[in-house]
Amino acid sequence: MNMKKIYPVIVILITLSVVGILFIQMSWIQNAIKLKHEEFAHGVENALTQTRQGLHDNYSYRHAGYIPNEESKKHLLRREFIVEGNFSSQDIGDILRQKLRDNNIKQPFEFGITNIYKNIIIQSDGFRMTDQETLSKILLSPEDSYRSQETLYVFIREDKNLIIREMGWMIVASIVFTTIIVLAFALTVRTLFNQKKLSEIKSDFINNMTHELKTPLATISLAIDALTNEKVIHDADKIKIYSGMIKEENKRMNKQVEKILQAARLEKEEIKLTLVKLDAHQVISKVAHNMALQVQEKNGSIDLRLAATDSVIEADEVHFSNIIFNLLDNAMKYSSAAPKILVETLKHGNGMFTIKITDNGIGMDKETQARIFEKFYRAHTGNLHNVKGFGLGLSYVKAIVDAHDGRIKVESTPGKGSTFTITFPAVR
Repeated sequence: MNMKKIYPVIVILITLSVVGILFIQMSWIQNAIKLKHEEFAHGVENALTQTRQGLHDNYSYRHAGYIPNEESKKHLLRREFIVEGNFSSQDIGDILRQKLRDNNIKQPFEFGITNIYKNIIIQSDGFRMTDQETLSKILLSPEDSYRSQETLYVFIREDKNLIIREMGWMIVASIVFTTIIVLAFALTVRTLFNQKKLSEIKSDFINNMTHELKTPLATISLAIDALTNEKVIHDADKIKIYSGMIKEENKRMNKQVEKILQAARLEKEEIKLTLVKLDAHQVISKVAHNMALQVQEKNGSIDLRLAATDSVIEADEVHFSNIIFNLLDNAMKYSSAAPKILVETLKHGNGMFTIKITDNGIGMDKETQARIFEKFYRAHTGNLHNVKGFGLGLSYVKAIVDAHDGRIKVESTPGKGSTFTITFPAVR
């Protein structure tokens, strides 16, 4: 399967999995809370049943002592059992409290007992029979009782946060692990897209490298074929021309290989700076002079406005020269017409030395500005097809400037050129 098709499929599958896990987690929490509510209601129901049984046992023992069989006990309760006059509010409260605790219910409660006419005959101090839907109830009298039917009503002050507190560790653990899953998912997706982007960048790099090395190799091959020609082999001038071509193309290939090796050393952080005090103006002038011929071939110019009063900085001379060369080369390559390059220097009151390199090139949008210093990244050049390279120049510049404890930034407008500003610290 094509790699471009695999990535969306992987992202969709992972997304569905995470959404499914989140749905299951939420459903589990909801079901657990519902189960706790049902468990609470069941506990209250059991406590009321046990309270009734406790009252029956207490009444039987008080009035008849030991009863030999269950049938005799039921007959006694059916014929004589009644709460009113036999149990006090304190008695009912004690029995009910004990039975609730036996069922792990420790919240405060209020109770009341009504007769067959719904009149309250016994109640706790805080009991209010206002909303019967919030009350739990149970018939205390036997269903076939000969006496008045009495019903126990109980109001339990249920703590709404109790269930949350009891399940707190499970909910917190669920949230924590769900968060970890979501973060892992986000990291995975980000890594996938980064890998996809890296794969595309490396493919472009290999294509560019193949093109850059193929051209000089083809030229060298043709020059060698020409040197073996009978008409050329005895012509010293032509031998000199073709030998020069081979030498120049070989130097060109060496430069390209050196760029790749520099990038590899930067990635391993193996570049070591040899810091010396040098005159930045001299280095800038030298590099500009060496590039002047190339710029003039494109009917362009390099304008130097080296206005800094003190141009001595502490830097590695080779790498500093490479920084200036790469920026001037970049300005020249990305000019669609005759390149007009302006190099300015400034010395700030805080001792910072600043170099500005401005061109009249094709410029770049905000997205390109954000990525211009990434390794292997190359800006889209539109109709400009003569731009060559590996996308290593500006990433190298950024790494070397950072190594000097300096700063670099770019300001650009599409179609109106770019300005690169480099700031170096004062001499230490």
